[in-house]
Amino acid sequence: MITRILVPIDGSKVSQKAAKYAVELAKQTGASLTLLSVIDKRFLIEQAVSASASPTHVRESVEDYLKQSAQAATDAIVKLCERNRIQYRAAIRTGHPVEEILNEAKRAKADVIVMGSHGKSALRAAMLGSVTYGVMHKDSKIPVLIVKR
Repeated sequence: MITRILVPIDGSKVSQKAAKYAVELAKQTGASLTLLSVIDKRFLIEQAVSASASPTHVRESVEDYLKQSAQAATDAIVKLCERNRIQYRAAIRTGHPVEEILNEAKRAKADVIVMGSHGKSALRAAMLGSVTYGVMHKDSKIPVLIVKR
């Protein structure tokens, strides 16, 4: 029985498609969702985003900018959950995405992880460090449902 679904969100179209699929699955099963956005700490550098590129029009750190982007991506799915009366919890973490997704799945006691895939080959995914590929092949007993673009 599916009662808790983890949905990693990265703002991409395939991530949004997976989240919509998870909302429909939650409607059918009565499950709750955990929405997770991960800021990849490997890409954080001590630089600032220019005021013109920032949503707040103020010079800000890259980390703050990424948090705002993650929040915007999460907010779009939160609205979808609220429209469909789906119970949800949203979290934004900083770290290595594969590890953070699996850690959150354990914390949330997720029955399934629903996430998107861009459909890259295994070789290309390994070279590019695909998060979906990493979650699928890490030593975890939690099933992963992949939504393709």
